[in-house]
Amino acid sequence: MDELPSYAETLNERQREAVLHGKAPLLILAGAGSGKTRVVTTRITYLIDRLSFTPDQILAVTFTNKAAREMQERVDRFLEERGRDAGSAVMIKTFHSFCSWFLRRNAAAAGLSPYFGIYDDDDALALIKTVVPGHLPAGEVRTLQNAISRAKDDNLTPDDDLGGISAHPEFPEVFRRYEEKLAASGNVDFGGLIQKTLMVLHREPAITSRLRQKFQVVLVDEYQDCNGAQSLLLEALYGPQTWLAVVGDDDQSIYRFRGADVSHILNFPQKFPGTVIVRLEQNYRSTGAILEVASQVVARNQGRLGKTLWTANPVGRKPRLVFHNDQDDEAAWAVDLIKRAPLTETAILYRTNAQSRAFESALVRAKLPYRLVGTVRFYEREEIKDVLAWLRLLTNSRDEVSFQRIVNKPARGLGKSALSIVERHRTSDWLDACGLALGELKGKAKAGLGQFLDLYAQLNGALMNCRNLSVLVQQVIEDSGLGEHHRQNEDLGEAKEQNLDELVNAAAPYPGTIEGLTQFLENVELDAAGTLDEQPGVTTLITMHNTKGLEFDRVLVTGLEDGLFPRDTFDPQEIEEERRLFYVAVTRARQELLFSTCRSRLQHGKYQDRAPSRFLAEIDPDSLEVVGAGGRGTEIWAVGQRVFHDDFGVGTVVKKWYNGSELGLDVRFDSGRMGRFMPAYTPLEKVAADE
Repeated sequence: MDELPSYAETLNERQREAVLHGKAPLLILAGAGSGKTRVVTTRITYLIDRLSFTPDQILAVTFTNKAAREMQERVDRFLEERGRDAGSAVMIKTFHSFCSWFLRRNAAAAGLSPYFGIYDDDDALALIKTVVPGHLPAGEVRTLQNAISRAKDDNLTPDDDLGGISAHPEFPEVFRRYEEKLAASGNVDFGGLIQKTLMVLHREPAITSRLRQKFQVVLVDEYQDCNGAQSLLLEALYGPQTWLAVVGDDDQSIYRFRGADVSHILNFPQKFPGTVIVRLEQNYRSTGAILEVASQVVARNQGRLGKTLWTANPVGRKPRLVFHNDQDDEAAWAVDLIKRAPLTETAILYRTNAQSRAFESALVRAKLPYRLVGTVRFYEREEIKDVLAWLRLLTNSRDEVSFQRIVNKPARGLGKSALSIVERHRTSDWLDACGLALGELKGKAKAGLGQFLDLYAQLNGALMNCRNLSVLVQQVIEDSGLGEHHRQNEDLGEAKEQNLDELVNAAAPYPGTIEGLTQFLENVELDAAGTLDEQPGVTTLITMHNTKGLEFDRVLVTGLEDGLFPRDTFDPQEIEEERRLFYVAVTRARQELLFSTCRSRLQHGKYQDRAPSRFLAEIDPDSLEVVGAGGRGTEIWAVGQRVFHDDFGVGTVVKKWYNGSELGLDVRFDSGRMGRFMPAYTPLEKVAADE
């Protein structure tokens, strides 16, 4: 038997099994904090170091650019330590980035130019607005945009049965016209990147064969987040000689609203016969007490392959459940906790973005620093998107969204009537259409369109002659008038100018060529992963969905009330997804975990009574410390007391019990029905014994 590689000696038994596994399809069920990234990177090293695969035969796919960068850095470091410098030849990309790479190299087969642009959600919405009936309100337009995105997640086209996506009567026709306009623009949206890749692989067996020959090892991270199209792509990449491994956690599948489907990881062994399942259950992040609570709740789910997290870490303090009167009390408690025990990392988690307001206000009043995760990202800001539109038009003059965004910004006297004349002349290229329209325009409109064409020619010439892309970006900002336009903003001019300066900095590493510009735009458009500033002592405010992949010393899981978390729903699959979200939130904590719930919460301008989240009732009372359970409902209740409930009628208290210091009652109603209540949250009325 070969000697065990030194880099595998420090792995635990299950990690080592995953790293040294052979050719059969491999499903690594990696629990939270179980070291899955280390397993993936060590397996890549092992395949190169001991099994003689070359780095360029390996494809690793992740879901965020941040994860791809981290994995690339680890692989490079591993191989450099062993005297190899070819780690960067391992292709580690997101699904979308991989498909962009593939389509640029097979552009003709896909019916594209190799310099195609990628439309983000805002661009797609702008294009949809050009094809929807004018009477539709903005909310319905966004609904149709989401439906198109979901259809593409399932690899559906306008010719397929779309009834399961949307019942909107306009949807099939809007989808069809959107696809036609998108094709005419020569660009691709995010869903189209995967769809077009699948189209080429299904139509061109020779290309598929070459791709499988090139990538004989395929690894997929976060497989539980796959949608239908991504799952089909993996099947297309898999051939008789493929060494396939996927890593994921069915208990952390929380992106159903984005098209993710937990069934893909649950059914992986059926799709790929002979699959070996390795469970990574040792957690290196959290205390034993935290993991106990997480496991108790997620174990209630039916749709899971099953695993039990454990840790060699200390048991630690029990998680605390804290009751508050309302959200303002909840925010004040959080601030007081941070003041009294200022750990380096504290995160306040909530189900919806709207819940951040009370915490933000309280932290500002207390003059405590915080960062709010989920604000507008840099590349989504107005001034940045304006400049990017110019850059994209320079690479693709068929780009309708970019053309419409900047042709009259700053204002050049081009109103709707002038632009309608341009559109009438358009066959495919917007610059050609502008040239043809000049002869029909007069006055300011003609002068403005002429200036636009001159500016395009000037900037296009600059692209052909600049050494560094940052020079071109700076010229676009100034010559287009966008820099001055945004500097004149009374409230945000300085901030917008700083953002434009930063865009120039971002372009500096790229050469001033069409290829350099295309690569820059691709990186901008695909980089959807936000990053957190590493600032000690700064409290993080973040939704539970955004915490995926993060960890903190102390975590406050707030707003644990039925109707808020979990949301009101009768769909068993949605309840299971909400329960997985609870599991994700809990397992972000390293040392200290606190839950909070409010007796009432301000909604739509009125305070409404709330009941504690059902997930709290799924935790063994002995696993929690309960704090602040006094207040409403603390009067004396005796066994034998007659009570009245609005829904169940008259009954008798037959048992008293406590969840920590919180009183609970078992009631047998005269109808024969039994009920269990916490008087602090359920309106039970005492009645006389003879009633």
